[in-house]
Amino acid sequence: MISLSNLKPSYGAIKEPKRLGRGRSSGHGRTCGRGQAGQNSRSGGGVRPGFEGGQVPLYRRLPKWKGFKNTLFKKTYEVINISRLAELEPDTVVTPEFLEDKGWAKKGALIKILGDGEISIPLKVKAHKFSSSAKEKIEKCGGSIEVLS
Repeated sequence: MISLSNLKPSYGAIKEPKRLGRGRSSGHGRTCGRGQAGQNSRSGGGVRPGFEGGQVPLYRRLPKWKGFKNTLFKKTYEVINISRLAELEPDTVVTPEFLEDKGWAKKGALIKILGDGEISIPLKVKAHKFSSSAKEKIEKCGGSIEVLS
């Protein structure tokens, strides 16, 4: 039985660290895996993050982003076509929650109904936006629409 007193990591999960500078026969003696010479072989050597050997680095080659970006305030809608609603039973009340339960829309998403396809059954559709052709087709077959805020 496993208990806190006999837990141990699985085989291969723990590796022994490299023992550097412990003689030539260890395989990591003398230069300790750093090579013969150069900036990286010295103690305290190395370059800062983003250094590209004197070439103008990427963060300086790219332009600064200027101007207003509306991405924080942009509204995105989940699109549902009329052809999808035509698969439902007559007199169904279609709401965003109903579409979430069917797996046709993400939870809490704004819904827009588009007029691609044909519909012949009356439905009561509640959504945040409708295209003009979708409104026309739903009302033509005896259904009703309600725009949610």
